[in-house]
Amino acid sequence: MLQNPNDKTPSVFRYVDWVTVVIYLLMVIAGAVSIYAASYDFDEASIFSFTEFSGKQIRWIGLGLLLGFFILLVDARIFETYAYPIYIILLVVLIITPFIAHDIKGSKSWITIGPMSLQPAEFAKVATALALAKLFSTYNFVLNAKPMNYVKALAIIFLPIIFILLQNETGSALAYMALFFVLYREGMSGLILFAALFAVVVFVVAVKFTDLMFLGVPTGEFTIMVLVMITMTAMSFIYDRRLDLPRNLFFWFAGVLVISWALAGPFGVNVPGQIILLGSIGAACVYLSIEALKRHRMKLFTPVATAVLAVGFMFSVNFAFQKLQPHQQLRILVVLGIEEDLRGAGYNVNQSKIAIGSGGLTGKGFLNGTQTKLKYVPEQHTDFIFCTIGEEEGFMGSLIVVGLYLALILRIIAIAERQPRPFGRVYAYCVASYFIFHFCINIGMVIGLCPVIGIPLPFFSYGGSSLWGFTLLLFILLRLDAARKAYN
Repeated sequence: MLQNPNDKTPSVFRYVDWVTVVIYLLMVIAGAVSIYAASYDFDEASIFSFTEFSGKQIRWIGLGLLLGFFILLVDARIFETYAYPIYIILLVVLIITPFIAHDIKGSKSWITIGPMSLQPAEFAKVATALALAKLFSTYNFVLNAKPMNYVKALAIIFLPIIFILLQNETGSALAYMALFFVLYREGMSGLILFAALFAVVVFVVAVKFTDLMFLGVPTGEFTIMVLVMITMTAMSFIYDRRLDLPRNLFFWFAGVLVISWALAGPFGVNVPGQIILLGSIGAACVYLSIEALKRHRMKLFTPVATAVLAVGFMFSVNFAFQKLQPHQQLRILVVLGIEEDLRGAGYNVNQSKIAIGSGGLTGKGFLNGTQTKLKYVPEQHTDFIFCTIGEEEGFMGSLIVVGLYLALILRIIAIAERQPRPFGRVYAYCVASYFIFHFCINIGMVIGLCPVIGIPLPFFSYGGSSLWGFTLLLFILLRLDAARKAYN
């Protein structure tokens, strides 16, 4: 039961998690300094100049702090009460955005309001987190209770993704996929996360290894089918806990592979590898299906379904890859090492790695980065801001930044676990998931481990939409956490 709102307002600042606020302030200040280092003009030396990106970012920070202060004064119950209306309003904004937004590098995702340009997708993250939290706080709602609960949760996540993709903004859309971690926290089977990871592995292997042939099939295709065999064998033990099924599958698959290799190698027989491999997997599926019915172990259909979906996805990879934009295809090929293109799609990443590597242990010093001064990395004040940190502050400075993010994420998780109600807990995990995704993907982009998909580094990359969006996410969480004392 809630206390009287009039009793709660004067004491709200007593219950604010000030540790999180301090981490936030350290990050936004460090971000403004990094933006200045990445973009400063020799003729304009002031960090506070509104002609500089740093000065503009400081203005965004100031307005963001006012926004955060205002949120702390709002009754916490408003966010839960109006979660769905806020979500619907933002969906409407996302729908109309492509029709009123200017085309910026092929993307129609920015709305101009006077002197400002805002990206609704960043604010829709807040609305989606609130709506998902509202759903889980519904009376008697349990994710695994019935399939319709999954439909509702997935609808909340995928509706903004669809509308953002229509804006040709793939990076912003992918950020919403981080919310699957929230579903996992609330009871979703880990098998689904495994399936997602397996799909990524299948995609990478199928795209990367297409030239070399083994048993008459591309090496990538062969590797995937072997992975399917291993997965089926392991899952048969997990879901039955007896050794006979995995033993039989192991000898069956091993026998097929050894015999096929022997025929194709020492004996020089033209082996139809694809037919043999698919046939062996199909026979294993039939065998497991029969055993599932005989033993009344319906879970044994799981490895069967996994095998069918994996093989089907493998054959659809090329089709899906061809549906991507040419520049997106090239970025993926560059990351996978298939294409180099140091003057084109791989230029930013290559220059970024040079900048970070040249920083060494302690860096070249503030404003002394050669890659930064000479503007070798385009737009380094936005998505590639981390390379400036790596060059000027070195490994130690980069480590401090990483430490700040880890501290913030762990703090958010701690806040999530102490929430007395599902709404606060689910919302907190939504916030944590967004931060984890942006942090991992952005740094992965900068050091060449992930394709360049336009994901900003929260509180460090230049931009008012990103800064305000993450400020809203964080301060709403702080307000909900401060209100937890009001519940018995």
